[in-house]
Amino acid sequence: MLTLKTQRRDIKIKPEVLRETGQIPAVFYGKKEASTPISIPKVDFLKVWKEAGESSVVTLETLEGIKESLIQDVDIDPVTGSPRHADFYVFEKGHKVIVELPIEFTGVSGAVKEQGGILIKVLHELKVEAMPKDLPHNIIIDISPLANFGDQVLAKDISLPTGVVLKEHDEEVVALVSAPREEKEEEAAPIDLSTIEVEKKGKEETEEGTEAGEGEKKAE
Repeated sequence: MLTLKTQRRDIKIKPEVLRETGQIPAVFYGKKEASTPISIPKVDFLKVWKEAGESSVVTLETLEGIKESLIQDVDIDPVTGSPRHADFYVFEKGHKVIVELPIEFTGVSGAVKEQGGILIKVLHELKVEAMPKDLPHNIIIDISPLANFGDQVLAKDISLPTGVVLKEHDEEVVALVSAPREEKEEEAAPIDLSTIEVEKKGKEETEEGTEAGEGEKKAE
């Protein structure tokens, strides 16, 4: 069981100040649970988040009692890559939840390895419904059956664990193999020599005309 000890957070304290003490500002809420600000030790949160992701049940120890939840969202600092804030969704006991699970592609596609095809991953997460205790950490999809260009993995082709129900459209494309792109070399346009000669000739005639004009002026 993944458990986090929490403290009630004073919203008057700025998040930056709280982070300097080694805590992460967070909040938990649910369908029948009021939004409650809390703080969690950063070290503890990182350990649990790494193992739970957003699909494993996390037990929160709060002043209001034990709350079973899922990590709903984590705000990441774009510079340091560290979590700045976390949202926990407290679910109702005995009720199913709908979540998006990360997809992990395994295996080797013959169309990619032997024919130089390109694997296009259309979906990176799959929406499913299940009891919290039945939720897997991720969805594993084997791409080895993709042997030819145009072969696809559809949502309905995915084998899900017992108790997990697909919430995507059956015909939704998850991944496919496309033919390699051919790079066409751009051919240089042929040079029209006659144009150059005409331009050169015209230039010479102009220069001759200019010289003749200057000669007439001097004669006058």
